[in-house]
Amino acid sequence: MRPFSYTRAETLGDAMAALAADPTARVLAGGTNLIDLMKYDVERPAAIVDINRLPLKEIEELPDGTLRIGALVSNATLAYHPAVTERYPLLASAILAGASPQLRNAATTGGNLLQRTRCYYFYDPSTPCNKREPGSGCGAIGGVNRIHAILGASEHCIATHPSDMCVALAALAAVVEVEGPEGRRDIPFADFHRLPGDHPERDNTMRHGEIIIAIRLEGNHFAAHHSYLKLRDRLSYAFALVSVAAALDVKDGMIVDMRVALGGVAHKPWRDSLAEAEFAGQPATEETFAALADRLLAGAEGEGDNDFKIPMARKAIVRALKKAAAGTPQVQSDKQIR
Repeated sequence: MRPFSYTRAETLGDAMAALAADPTARVLAGGTNLIDLMKYDVERPAAIVDINRLPLKEIEELPDGTLRIGALVSNATLAYHPAVTERYPLLASAILAGASPQLRNAATTGGNLLQRTRCYYFYDPSTPCNKREPGSGCGAIGGVNRIHAILGASEHCIATHPSDMCVALAALAAVVEVEGPEGRRDIPFADFHRLPGDHPERDNTMRHGEIIIAIRLEGNHFAAHHSYLKLRDRLSYAFALVSVAAALDVKDGMIVDMRVALGGVAHKPWRDSLAEAEFAGQPATEETFAALADRLLAGAEGEGDNDFKIPMARKAIVRALKKAAAGTPQVQSDKQIR
C-alpha cells in the first residue's frame, strides 16, 4: 500500500481547499471504484479527501417540477425513492441493473458518474494503457477487446464507460451541478463525459478542485413508455456488453418525443439527439425503430473480438423501443415498482 494523507472534510469549503492543495488528491465518497483502483496500484493519490459528512444526501422535489438529487445519495436509496419510481422509472430500472445490492448500498450518485473504465489493460499496470499512462499505447487495440467500444473510439483508446445509471441519466438529459474554486456551474449531461480523442486519460469535463454537488432532472412524459435493456455475459453483477435506455412519449401510436442512450459501446453514454428529433412524428413501429437503430450505429466499427456488438446493439435498440412503446419495461428486479 502506498502512503497517502487523509482529510475528512466538514464543509464544502474544507473539501475544495484540501483538493486545491494537492493536484493528485482524490475525493472519497462510497469508494466502490476508487479503493479497488488503489489496491490494484492503478490510482496513486497522495491525498484522499473524504466528503461523506457533507450535506449532500437529500432528494428534493423543487417547485418547478425538477428533481434535485444530492451527490451523496446512495444508489439504493435513489432506485427506490418514490419520486424516482413514479416519475423517472427508467432511472430506477437502470440502477437496479447495475452491480449488487451491497454495492448499491455503498455507491453514491456522484461517484457513479466518476467511476472509471473496466478495461482489462487499464486495470493491469504491467500492460500499456494510454488512459492509465498517457503515451504508453493501447493494449486493447489488436489485443483482447471483446468488451470494448464500437462508437466514438480513437487510435489512442477504445475503452467503454461502465455505468448503467449514467446511460439513463443521458437519456433523461440530466444536468450535473459542480462546485469548485471558480464557483458553481451546471454541466449538461451530454457534455459531462468525454470521448477519448487524443487525451483518453480525461474521463470528463470537470476541472481540478471541483466536486459534484447534485444532479437535476426536469419533468418529462416518459414514465409510461420506457425500458432499460442490459445485455451481459451473466445476469447478476456483470457490466453491459450493450445496454439501451429507451424513453418514448407516444400519442395515438405516433412518437411525440423520443430518447435513446446506449451503454457498453463508447467511452461515454452514447446519445444522438439530432437523430431522435428526426423520428418525432413517425409511427411507433418496429420499422421506425430499426431505422433509428441504423442511424444511431452509423459509423460503428469493431476491433475484432467485439464485432458482434454491432448487430447486438441494433437488435437491442429495436427490442428496447418496442418494449417501451408497449408500456412493458424490462424488469430488473422482482422488487422493482413498475
